[in-house]
Amino acid sequence: MGSYRAFVFDFDLTLADSTKGIFICYKKCLEHFGYRIPRNDEIFATIGHTIQDSLGLLIGEKPENVDEMHKYYVSLADKYMAKNTEFYPNVIAVLQVLKQSGKKVGIVSTKFRYRIMQSFERTGSFPVDEIVGGEDVKTHKPSPEGLLIMLGRLGVSKNETLYIGDSYIDAETAENAGVNFAGVLTGSTSEKNFLKYPCVMVKESILDIITDLHK
Repeated sequence: MGSYRAFVFDFDLTLADSTKGIFICYKKCLEHFGYRIPRNDEIFATIGHTIQDSLGLLIGEKPENVDEMHKYYVSLADKYMAKNTEFYPNVIAVLQVLKQSGKKVGIVSTKFRYRIMQSFERTGSFPVDEIVGGEDVKTHKPSPEGLLIMLGRLGVSKNETLYIGDSYIDAETAENAGVNFAGVLTGSTSEKNFLKYPCVMVKESILDIITDLHK
């Protein structure tokens, strides 16, 4: 697995398919506040942004009551998100192999840390050292804050770390933090768009990335 001591991952659409829960929550939230119910593909394109920014993108402008809408979305997510989130095939096994190999494993996401924990609890496995969630930072991705916090918690340097994500926002985050980046094609960002940023590689899944590094 190369010279990397730490592997840090985004969560939504990198480790897990949470689209069903996300679609439900945005549709119910926007309907509740009297806005047009967006299509799945419109919602999918906003994943990786904060909830507030995604609401603004889906409405066409950030509403004045965006904080109230955010609070309502979170209440919906408490009900619908964990049970409608499934880890991609081989993800838990890959994380376990990394841990067993003595690597540090972290997650940096705009998703709340407790919500990520709920998804792991459903698997009965938690092969992760640290999680930095949306409630742990003052500035969200592509700010490097969360990733830099993670490096400190794991006790690793920038050149010992690989950040893996599904979005150009993740690629920008890694670039801003001075950390190497690998992209996965499970989100809405294409290989062409990933290659606009410094990338170690772009693969179909995290299994493909770890396998390629192990060659």
